[in-house]
Amino acid sequence: MMLFVAAALLALAPSRDSLLAAIQTRIAQEPGAYVGLAYVDLAADSSFHAASTMKVPVMIELFRRANTGSFGMNQGLLMVNQFASLVDGSRYALDPGSDSDSTLYHRIGDRVSVDTLLRLMITRSSNFATNTLITLVGAEEVTRTMRALGAQRIQVLRGVEDGKAFEKGLNNTTTARDLAIILRAIQEGKAASPPATREMLAILLAQEFNEKIPAGLPPGTRVAHKTGEITAVSHDAAIVYPAGRKPYVLVVLTRGITDGAKASKLIADLSSIIYQHNATQPRSSATTQ
Repeated sequence: MMLFVAAALLALAPSRDSLLAAIQTRIAQEPGAYVGLAYVDLAADSSFHAASTMKVPVMIELFRRANTGSFGMNQGLLMVNQFASLVDGSRYALDPGSDSDSTLYHRIGDRVSVDTLLRLMITRSSNFATNTLITLVGAEEVTRTMRALGAQRIQVLRGVEDGKAFEKGLNNTTTARDLAIILRAIQEGKAASPPATREMLAILLAQEFNEKIPAGLPPGTRVAHKTGEITAVSHDAAIVYPAGRKPYVLVVLTRGITDGAKASKLIADLSSIIYQHNATQPRSSATTQ
């Protein structure tokens, strides 16, 4: 089994320290005992603006729908920079200067395959690709699939840069726990068919923005992950593959840090702490790659 860690700001209050100390003290009273314990305080499972982490649920829905024959991954979609607002259906366009990938804006009027858009959505966090793909599968359907996977609070309501929806507080949201559930489902081959989840992992492993969770790990450590950031919000959700060990899931969601570099450094430092903790645990006789 994977080590399951969900971290929302990882604010370690004294009460949590005392809880951990009490647990460790009790376990120490049983010589030779090795205990696995998961405790999730649902009241403390805070909801965050999802930023670009919502692109992972969209990816899952795309693979599941393609598997039903609704469309093919090679199907071309017409690139049109016009999208309907969640609020009233009025049209809005994406700002190329605010998108982390500019390549698709040179292909307006062309058809681009679902597969190409999917990869740009994850590895380059393309907003243009994301909105085009959400138009294809539907935001409500994405959220419905997340519920079926056990993620009960994540909400995918709309595409990116819908200003009218943002003003009304209609945002894509998530919790650390729900993102961890989703990533675990991908790793265990349960998010879709086994071949599809293997392809999802390959795409997540090709992520090009690696200044957060991967930056806190030894060089060469494999990480399948998706970042997200907007103003004063910075996230990373990952499956980490330590050498010679089974993988673990780590999700760190932050808000309130206006300096993006400082937020990334915080996430990297928390990643390092988790990795070092994991390195002190007994090795399993089998590893999952």
